[in-house]
Amino acid sequence: MRRIALLVIATMIVLAGVCAAADQPDDLQIWQSFREALRSGRMADPERYRTLYPELRQPLMGFLEQLRKTVKWEDAGPKPEIFHVGNQVHYLVPLTFQSGDSTSTSTFCFTLLLDGGQWYFQHMETIFIRLDKIGEPPVSAFPDLPEERKAWMRDEFQTNKDVQLFAYLTQEKGKEFALNWFKDGPGYAIQAQTWVPFVPLPRAFILYLCWDLSNQRREPVVLEKLSDEEATVRFAPRAFALYDQMAQLKQEINIDDYRRLFETVWLNRAQSAGWDLHISYEKGESVFRFAKQDSNPPRTPRDPATGDDRLSEMPAIWTFRAQAGSADLQSRSAPRRPPVGQPLT
Repeated sequence: MRRIALLVIATMIVLAGVCAAADQPDDLQIWQSFREALRSGRMADPERYRTLYPELRQPLMGFLEQLRKTVKWEDAGPKPEIFHVGNQVHYLVPLTFQSGDSTSTSTFCFTLLLDGGQWYFQHMETIFIRLDKIGEPPVSAFPDLPEERKAWMRDEFQTNKDVQLFAYLTQEKGKEFALNWFKDGPGYAIQAQTWVPFVPLPRAFILYLCWDLSNQRREPVVLEKLSDEEATVRFAPRAFALYDQMAQLKQEINIDDYRRLFETVWLNRAQSAGWDLHISYEKGESVFRFAKQDSNPPRTPRDPATGDDRLSEMPAIWTFRAQAGSADLQSRSAPRRPPVGQPLT
């Protein structure tokens, strides 16, 4: 009898577990629930969010609303790839967008947080590296991403650092001091003069600028005009696309200061190579129109503030980016930047 009683108890425990499991939605049901909430507009409820940082909730709500308005919801679409990491569930799924008569498809990674039998939206990304597909160590090859995507990742990281530093310097020393901190014109002009030594500095600067944008920064660029007196360069800067899409940037810097920082850097670079620069914005592109400053361009890059062309007295930090055979150099008179958090003296 005792053995029978134990068997009955064990059976009841198993059945209770099965029933409890049956009450829990599976991963695909959770995805369908989230998808329907997104499609129907119910993701406008802030209680459905548990973002990685509280300040990300509002921007992510805005991004999801954009998806709701532009995704084609007519069909269920493909089943997502599903990954569990602790109480997170990551859904990798392509979505098709409708814009007028044209359509496009992008793959997203949606992260939901499971808690108490409920799901909450946590994050979404269009950048993900399939390092889940590498084999067992030792491994020397890793999945790559397109060059444009990697350029975006580098700029996203650097832009975030620059904006944080700009905010810190503005708070400690004022906005003009912060803007001046980012001026790197003499160093940029030196790069143009030494790496494109075949033509005078003003022309070398324009050519190097186009090469830099196209081949290092991976930003589409067109050199529309180039003479000894004027030049026109049209390109699509990633900076403003980053501002639109990086959730936290709008909370850290307003668009006017962000644009002014962008323009300050390029105006200083142009002046250091003997050009006046007018910047305009046309249909998502920046148009740089250069006019020669005078008939005798500087033989060496000069400080626009003083006109001094003595390299040893330049106040700017010269950074020669990592290239074969080059190194990071600083002029002796250049002020060293303190780590963020340390007081400025």
